[in-house]
Amino acid sequence: MRKNKIMALSLSCVMVSAMFCSCGSGNMSNSSYNDSPDGNYKYDYAPAEEYCDDVESDMEIMPEYQYSNEEYKNFEEQGFKNTETDPLSTFSADVDTASYSNVRRLIEDGMNVPEDAVRVEEFINYFDYDYSQPDDGQTFGEYVEISDCPWNNAHKLMMIGVQGKKIDENELPPSNIVFLIDSSGSMDSYDKLPLVQNAFSMLAEKLSENDRISIVTYAGSSRTVIAGENDKDKILEALYSITANGSTNGEGGINTAYELAEEYFIEGGNNRVILATDGDLNVGASSESELKKLIESKRDKGIYLSVLGFGTGNYKDDRLEAVADNGNGNYSYIDSVDEARRVLVEEMGGTLFTIAKDVKFQVEFNPSKVKSYRLVGYDNRIMNAEDFYDNTKDAGEVGSGHSVTALYEIELADTDGTYHGVELEFASEHTQPMNNSADNGREELFKFSTAYKDIDTGEDVYNSKLFGMEKYNSQPSDKINLASSAAEFAMLLKNSEYKGDSDYEDILARVNDLGYDDEKVSEFYALVKASSNLFR
Repeated sequence: MRKNKIMALSLSCVMVSAMFCSCGSGNMSNSSYNDSPDGNYKYDYAPAEEYCDDVESDMEIMPEYQYSNEEYKNFEEQGFKNTETDPLSTFSADVDTASYSNVRRLIEDGMNVPEDAVRVEEFINYFDYDYSQPDDGQTFGEYVEISDCPWNNAHKLMMIGVQGKKIDENELPPSNIVFLIDSSGSMDSYDKLPLVQNAFSMLAEKLSENDRISIVTYAGSSRTVIAGENDKDKILEALYSITANGSTNGEGGINTAYELAEEYFIEGGNNRVILATDGDLNVGASSESELKKLIESKRDKGIYLSVLGFGTGNYKDDRLEAVADNGNGNYSYIDSVDEARRVLVEEMGGTLFTIAKDVKFQVEFNPSKVKSYRLVGYDNRIMNAEDFYDNTKDAGEVGSGHSVTALYEIELADTDGTYHGVELEFASEHTQPMNNSADNGREELFKFSTAYKDIDTGEDVYNSKLFGMEKYNSQPSDKINLASSAAEFAMLLKNSEYKGDSDYEDILARVNDLGYDDEKVSEFYALVKASSNLFR
């Protein structure tokens, strides 16, 4: 089990640390990378222990790993915005979790984590926050909380949670699903094709007699293994007949999969392609830009896309994220049977059944109350302010029961008696407030707005609410403590410019005090503990 693996890794790290107490940190700056023209990076990285300068060269700490073919896209981290000049923050919904489980795989393998592999919002959104279901008749409900910022005591942390309605299992529409499986030679590994087959077999067992399954494989060319089938025995037999060999013609597979999805299209049903691959494409459209163009041509056919990433060593995260983001889809990384069960069985509704399309969020800050703000993560989801009301702009999809959580680090406007949180001796001598914004008489801190397309009618829906310091909690809830811990952990791994006073021990203390009886939270604690030993 994963928990045992992490505990063993954590214990081994402690032992190594005790033996070689003068080891330096597993600093990610020691990783090397090769630039590529599209701004992505190919990393050559090795176990963190190899960065212990004073370990004797003839002592083997752990075997060397070279994951030189893994690729991650670089995005510039969003900084603080002045509310006088940038009062609006607009971004697309993101329910992907691939970054967290992929980074977990790297840590469990004792590897350094490439900074570009860390997408903070996917760490935050990996966890469940037990938000209340929306009111009857509503697609979304919201949760807002403000607390002191754990990594910067001069700032506040603002949590916005959006909870999607959960469709009862007996009310789910029939499904027309195409399993699109990479069967090329690069998938010939225990953590690739065999895990794909295991994952899809679990999903096949959950489907009803009204559902239809097709299976398409692609290597040097695409092949339809089974089409429009609902006999589970035939589906499983076809699934386990697949073997891995040959090159990787992803373009051919994608075209065949969408053709089958169209052929067996269910009006009013759940029509979806699920792509399972390591992303290592080498025939046909294979670059990020080519794949983006290909998948954009498919997304308006009423067919959704889920992307499942597998494997190590040659993993192409940049391509898979581009495919999911531009194909009305979601993106998960499967590193174990447990994760496959979570994504395809326990959270099947959220993964497979869309409740709202092109979901966008916008926050307008009151400049007399908030001086500056920073959206934590979502660096590749930022939109222009005017895009919020532009229904031609593509945005994220949200599934049944899915939630989206965002954190803002905010600097409250200075009062007459302080400047940047520092109390002034001569405050009474100032004739103007320390902030430039005159008090507008409004007590609210911000307006939160949601825009999306109704899944049934296609109509645009807009909602907004105002919130103020009534949401401030001097004793932070478990919800915001868990979200802030996930964000802080990601910022440390990413070596974020804005990590402030982030510290592994502080994260461990907060997580340890949480009231959640949740396996994911327990695993998170063990993962942070292992990281604190690997990378300190």
